[in-house]
Amino acid sequence: MNFTTQITVPQNNFLIDFKSEIITLGSCFSDEMGAKFNYFKFKVNANPFGVVFNPKSIENLIKRAVNGIWFTENDLVYHNQLWHSFDVHSDFSSVDKDLILKRLNNALNLFITNLKKASHVYITFGTSWVYVLHDTNKIVSNCHKLPQSHFTKKILTVQEIESSILSIFELIKQVNPACNIVFTVSPVRHIKDGFVENQRSKSHLITAIHNVISSQNNYFPSFEIMIDELRDYRFYAPDMLHPSTVAIDYIWQKFAEASINSDLTEVLLEIDSVQKSLAHKPFNPETENHQKFLKNLNKKIENLQKIVPNATF
Repeated sequence: MNFTTQITVPQNNFLIDFKSEIITLGSCFSDEMGAKFNYFKFKVNANPFGVVFNPKSIENLIKRAVNGIWFTENDLVYHNQLWHSFDVHSDFSSVDKDLILKRLNNALNLFITNLKKASHVYITFGTSWVYVLHDTNKIVSNCHKLPQSHFTKKILTVQEIESSILSIFELIKQVNPACNIVFTVSPVRHIKDGFVENQRSKSHLITAIHNVISSQNNYFPSFEIMIDELRDYRFYAPDMLHPSTVAIDYIWQKFAEASINSDLTEVLLEIDSVQKSLAHKPFNPETENHQKFLKNLNKKIENLQKIVPNATF
């Protein structure tokens, strides 16, 4: 007996293997997927600018990288004893102006280097709601806790999101014509915007993506899996907004089945086994049994590194 409706995810024509060069961009769900790629030892540049929620800000960062527009002092704002950039997450914020500029431009340089050779770029849109800075009339990625009076909040129209998606495709293909670009909508609920407003936001994103993409291979239904297959609060974290660990694992499994070369299944299981063994905390590390355990574990790692040479554990 089935207690859920299964979502069939189309098999991707550009399957991932250990030679793949992967980039994730977007909301905090991109962080979760990036962490999974890291866990299974794929080569990934995960959210190089930190969490970015809206399509326009993602487009602006890609445009900056492709066109070589480096960050300067004019891109910074000083607030609460820290320097910030409205284009990126607060992870970059610093008391030192020179340090934040160095970190921003290093991230930009690494991103464009990786973008030029990327086999796969996964972009997660979180929301259609954006904040426009009055001083510049530009959409910001992060308000950095400046007073609301500095901004106007608005929702991007479907047409505006379509324009950003088309621009993202064009910019990436300009430097990497062979890159496989996949969009997804974050399953995280942005209830601070309001219940109805969150649904409006997600619907704008989904509609715009499907108005633009040429193939279902360019879309992964993480949002749909969460609200349909996993439509129960037990699959949410305690905040009732973010997917739980179980839900993330389930969505990853669906993703892996559709997007990762099936020849790697046994290797991924072995990597998972090693990772869990490494996380194990022994009660008596000096015992003979534990020493045997470590010896066997090191042998497993050596064997895996023959298959995945760049893997470190």
